[in-house]
Amino acid sequence: MAGVQYTAVGGDSYTENLIGTLLAIFGNLLVSIAVSIQKYSHVTLAGTKDPRAFYRTKTWWCGLVLTVLGEAANFVSYAFAPLSLIAPLNAVSVIASSILGFIFLREKWKPKEFLKRYVLSFLGCILTVAGTYLFATFGPNYHQKLTAENIVKQVVGWPFLLYVFLEIITFCLLLYFYKQRNANYLVVILLLVALLGSVTVITVKAVAGMLVLSVQGTMQLNYPIFYVMFVCMVATVVFQATFLSQATHLYDSSMIACVNYILSTSFAIVAGAIFYLEFNHEDILHICMFLLGCFSCFLGVFLITKNRKRLKAFEPYVTMDMSQGNEGIPTIHDKGWRAVQPDYNGSFSYGALVNNDSVAPATLPELDHDQLAVTPSPTAAPYSSADLKND
Repeated sequence: MAGVQYTAVGGDSYTENLIGTLLAIFGNLLVSIAVSIQKYSHVTLAGTKDPRAFYRTKTWWCGLVLTVLGEAANFVSYAFAPLSLIAPLNAVSVIASSILGFIFLREKWKPKEFLKRYVLSFLGCILTVAGTYLFATFGPNYHQKLTAENIVKQVVGWPFLLYVFLEIITFCLLLYFYKQRNANYLVVILLLVALLGSVTVITVKAVAGMLVLSVQGTMQLNYPIFYVMFVCMVATVVFQATFLSQATHLYDSSMIACVNYILSTSFAIVAGAIFYLEFNHEDILHICMFLLGCFSCFLGVFLITKNRKRLKAFEPYVTMDMSQGNEGIPTIHDKGWRAVQPDYNGSFSYGALVNNDSVAPATLPELDHDQLAVTPSPTAAPYSSADLKND
């Protein structure tokens, strides 16, 4: 676009790409570690009566501090590297979360079970790492100077205006079907998130770029476009969080992570190509290799999230030991965050009841007339406290 200043391909451009890439990788790693720490804090306190007990733990606050630092690093990375290079790097967070989850679980598997369970995850990690290398190597290397004048020229340009017009129409149609037609499909909800996310990444890059220039001595905070971009950034982030919260109430988090990564990354790349013209000076080979790297990351993230184990929070439960004759001894299971309440499978256990129509009912013992004539007192306890067993 005429009048827009670019940085030529050279040492400065590659240095900026390297700084932005390293910041994004570092930020995503910090966020993954923080989420794992906070989840560990939640799981260890799952059996407590106070739902806010984790606020008083050091691990939860440590995770919060790491989250803030990681998101700050991600924010600054947009000022140095193109959108098309930063957005796919969210796959680093998926890989790190998968590895950290395996370490935190510390499960013991036989070699055959281990290979069967984690072969897809390892394959997904390999594909994601290979894809990250490809799009980082062949990604765009041209940079605009993110001054307020350049951003205003891009905002009023016809490519971006046409893109915003089509995006608004698509968003309104999806919102109509979601709210009025009860189309609570995962793709519909995450398309709404991705459309908002494409605006978010544009505004984040603009705000971060103007802040960095202001710190370097070229003041950009006295231009109205900075505050317009800042308000749009905050608004779109809030609405994204709202839709994601609704999705988590309806669908599995692993499925949400996979679909959201694919859709959000795709729309972010398109937004960067239209608003910041990131691929205008790239040849066909670089573009094809970049798209191949993105596709490899998409496939890798799909395999990782597809094989992720769904954990259940611990809940105390009671089982009946029928090995002592007709009078079973209750056992209370109320310890250990690794314990998982068993599903009902035809045994005498009280807990998670599922449909077991195919299971034959247990045979009740036959009682003679003398036993039937004795009516126990309703106040009499069938078991004393000494008879109860703890696991």
